[in-house]
Amino acid sequence: MTSLDRGVAAPPSEIRIVIADDHEVVRIGLVALLDRQEGFSVVGEAGTGSDAVRLVRELRPDVVVLDIRMPNGSGTDACREITRDLPGTPVVMLTSYADSEALFEAIAAGASGYVLKRIGSDELVEAVRTVAAGESMLDHAVTGAVLERLRTAARDEEAGAFAELTEQERRVLAEVASGASNREIGARLDLAEKTVRNYVSNVLAKLGLASRAQAATYAIRHRLRELDTPDGTHG
Repeated sequence: MTSLDRGVAAPPSEIRIVIADDHEVVRIGLVALLDRQEGFSVVGEAGTGSDAVRLVRELRPDVVVLDIRMPNGSGTDACREITRDLPGTPVVMLTSYADSEALFEAIAAGASGYVLKRIGSDELVEAVRTVAAGESMLDHAVTGAVLERLRTAARDEEAGAFAELTEQERRVLAEVASGASNREIGARLDLAEKTVRNYVSNVLAKLGLASRAQAATYAIRHRLRELDTPDGTHG
């Protein structure tokens, strides 16, 4: 299937769109829907990922709408090439399934929007307008997957950042980050000041840090859980 250049460039006030989908009937429907919207102009069509990349390089559209699965270069691969070669070109990925892995691959490839084909026409139009304005757009069906992935990543980051510390060392680090002196930490945790000094030294050594200030910054940057409850309790 070959790409089709749809003619001259649209006026600057219009949002110029390239659409790529290997299913001709779907592509015709997308073209008909978007091209009739006020302020929209579909300037090119493609049926493969490689044709989509070539058209985008030639036509420099304002928005690209890509099917996520296409022959001869997937939509994700095409998106990666487009956003690499033409930074700032917003890409809306279309998919038939709420696939969280495909979603994160698309986001990693630089997609500005990710919507399911089953959405209504008004939602697709709004998605194009949203990304053309420099914002991002995710279908509600996949937003939950994004948030859960981010929460999991945050938990994994924290676990990795402080994996070598004991519970007591984490408590001491939280107190250091709060600005407490060794004497104050000892009073709060019922430890001798000398013991606190040893704990602080151990924390610095395990984290590869040189000072209390660095330790405090590290704890905050990596969201040490005990910072919310410096006494070590949870809740």
